[in-house]
Amino acid sequence: MTIQESQAPSDLPATAARGQLFINGEWRPSADGATTAVINPGTGEQVETVAAATTQDIDAAVAAAKAAFEDGRWSRLSGRERSRVLNKASALMRERSEELALAESTDVGKPITFARVVDVATAADQYEYVAALAQQLDGSVRETPLKAHAYTKKEALGVVAAITPFNFPLILSSTKIAAALAAGNSVVHKPASDTPLSALLMAEILTEAGVPAGVINVVTGSGGALGDHLVAHPDVNKVAFTGSTEIGRHVAALAGQHLRPVTAELGGNAANIVFADADLEKAIGTVISAFVFNSGQFCMGGPRLLVERPIYDTILGILKDAVAGVPVGDPTNPETVMGPLASRKQLEKVAGYVEAARAAGGQIITGGEELNINGGFFYAPTVIAGLDNSSPAVREEIFGPVLTVQPFDTEEEAIEMANSTPYGLASGVQTSSISRAHRVSSRLEAGIVWVNSWALLDPAVPFGGVKDSGWGREYGPEALESYTRTKSVIIATD
Repeated sequence: MTIQESQAPSDLPATAARGQLFINGEWRPSADGATTAVINPGTGEQVETVAAATTQDIDAAVAAAKAAFEDGRWSRLSGRERSRVLNKASALMRERSEELALAESTDVGKPITFARVVDVATAADQYEYVAALAQQLDGSVRETPLKAHAYTKKEALGVVAAITPFNFPLILSSTKIAAALAAGNSVVHKPASDTPLSALLMAEILTEAGVPAGVINVVTGSGGALGDHLVAHPDVNKVAFTGSTEIGRHVAALAGQHLRPVTAELGGNAANIVFADADLEKAIGTVISAFVFNSGQFCMGGPRLLVERPIYDTILGILKDAVAGVPVGDPTNPETVMGPLASRKQLEKVAGYVEAARAAGGQIITGGEELNINGGFFYAPTVIAGLDNSSPAVREEIFGPVLTVQPFDTEEEAIEMANSTPYGLASGVQTSSISRAHRVSSRLEAGIVWVNSWALLDPAVPFGGVKDSGWGREYGPEALESYTRTKSVIIATD
């Protein structure tokens, strides 16, 4: 692969948010004054410290959110009034896009170019999209044989606990916070402990846009007991969670004890099926981007490649040369396509999967090694052949820049292989046959299927998982619906 050189270091945004919790419209230290380090995965160096919240801070944030909801400072505004504020937030995100992009790049290690054109743009679009939906949360009159006037109305739920992971902090927080606010809820946001910076910046931006005190609260710090306390808090009315399947099960079980609704967008291990009639040049580009994007730390990535046997050897040969040319290196270099993994722990996890696959007889077509770049957490984009469906590298979610390649002989076999893992978040089909595209897509067990593309996402199009990839949908009107409840009103006319 091509190693991208370091650029001149850039300073993180100068903001009042840095290092503190945001509770009830105020920046404050944690209750015990504790802090935690924020590490730049591109260099392995500490770039910031942020407050490490306690359960006392969680209680304060939830209390502020509940009070804000109950007094109606946000929840009883009209949809049009909330829409104006969310549109302003979207505009401010675009004005401050460089700050947000730099925070994401420094925090996560993602290439600055992608942080600008993907992460910031997508999050700003989401606020803009739900701003329009906020004006359309209408009920309906129901015709009945009753001597009564019956109608339904949509109401906000109350306090939403939004818990987000490390890989797409800005995008995945926007999918929850924007929709929750559009519906009139208050929010307590717990970002991943490794990647809190954009969450704090967004609290500042939302406040500047006009979101009242107490409606958005951000508590930083480690997960575990802190997250459990938030999920189980008696004044939380809904949990919106993105993360691993293992933790998602725990969150859902804990919330279930309190009969609390949960949206859970969990792990993925998507299959990308390439048929012999596909446009190979286009398909190869799709295959590579699907597994190196965000260094493979993408729950809707495509780490499993299924190739129709007549073109299997050809595909392996093309991948060997093409993947080796992927520009890897300093995330601040605009030419970088793949940056580091988000942490040393994640790097070691990925390396462990590759070494286990190698020991089991997997053929390393390219990559398969840690890269020594600037002291960061880099792993070479890796292609592995010769594994069957029982291999952990095929069956489990690696969450790194690793692609396994397997041949298939028939359409039926491809579908069976694609559906053979516990996950069901995304899938892909590369073919020139429109009938095959429809036929195969209808049988893939996934919440979203891309045909002759990968990762085309828009705030209007819902996504979410089946099987071990969770339930509920984010994006689209479906997301906003999940942050409301339906009330029926029946007024006797006799």
